[in-house]
This record gives sequence, structure tokens and C-alpha cells, in this order.
Amino acid sequence: MNTWHELTPGEWDPAFDRIGKDWMLISASDGEWENTMTASWGGIGVMWNQPVAVCLIRPERFTFALADRAGRLSLAFLPDGYRDALKFCGRESGRDYPDKFAAAGLTVAHEGDVPYPAEADTVLICRKLYADDLRPACFFDPTIPDHCYNGSGYHRVFVCRIEKVLRTQEK
Repeated sequence: MNTWHELTPGEWDPAFDRIGKDWMLISASDGEWENTMTASWGGIGVMWNQPVAVCLIRPERFTFALADRAGRLSLAFLPDGYRDALKFCGRESGRDYPDKFAAAGLTVAHEGDVPYPAEADTVLICRKLYADDLRPACFFDPTIPDHCYNGSGYHRVFVCRIEKVLRTQEK
């Protein structure tokens, strides 16, 4: 007989804390513009027999149109010490900062046509597989739309195949 002990999601898999507590940067380019934004909602798993990352972007965000037009995007995780850059990228719009990476104190790097912050310790290079908008009528918990949306700005969910995982060498 098994003896069970309870874990928090973050104890079970560090992806929960990397996304939800540490935050990530979603970066995309449409070939003309590139931008990055902070996100704390998303997931990593397996769908359609492929490793996938799920990210969500509100239509009001400047990065939304870029990610919508781009075939690929990046999800990047920064090491400790970059909280101010993450806050900046969550608070400020790329509409106001033509080089939001630099304005946040970050250096843009590229994997092919996909931008990401060079300061990241882990970068997922992803190819979009599926996108759809969240709809209020589809929530089983009716408190979520009221608590998280106030009737507008429902995210688009992007399911992306993880093509590459780039990781800095540990010292």
C-alpha cells in the first residue's frame, strides 16, 4: 500500500513556479516589429503527441498582433535579479517603446526569426499549432470571468509545439 504525501504544484514540477511566480517573457516578431511582454499564465505539457507550451495574450497587448501574425514565438525565463525588467515588460506597451527589450534593460537575441532576451537562463522556441479565444460561456467556474476579466479583454490561447529548449550552462 502506498503512503501518500501532498505536494504543492511547484514542488511537483518547477514549471508551475517558473510561470506563475517567477513569470516569463513572451516575445514575437512579425518581420517588421518585435516585442516582448510579461506573462504569468500558461502551461507546459504534451498535446497531439508533441511537447507543447500554452501561453495566453490579451488582444489589447501590442504583442498580441505580433504573436497572432508570427508562426513562431519564444517563452523566456530570466534568472533572479531581473524582476524590474519583468515588471517593466508587464506594465509598459511596445506601442510606446520601439525597442522594449532595450528599454527594459534587456538585450534582444534571435533564434532564426524568433526574438528572445539574451539574459534568459531558459528559452522555449515555439511554433504555433492552435489558437482560440477564451469565451465567458465556456467557464465552469462563473467567478473567473468576473474576477479576472470584468467583462472584457479575454485572452487568446496559443498552443505551441516546443521546437527547441535553449538553456544556459550551469556554473
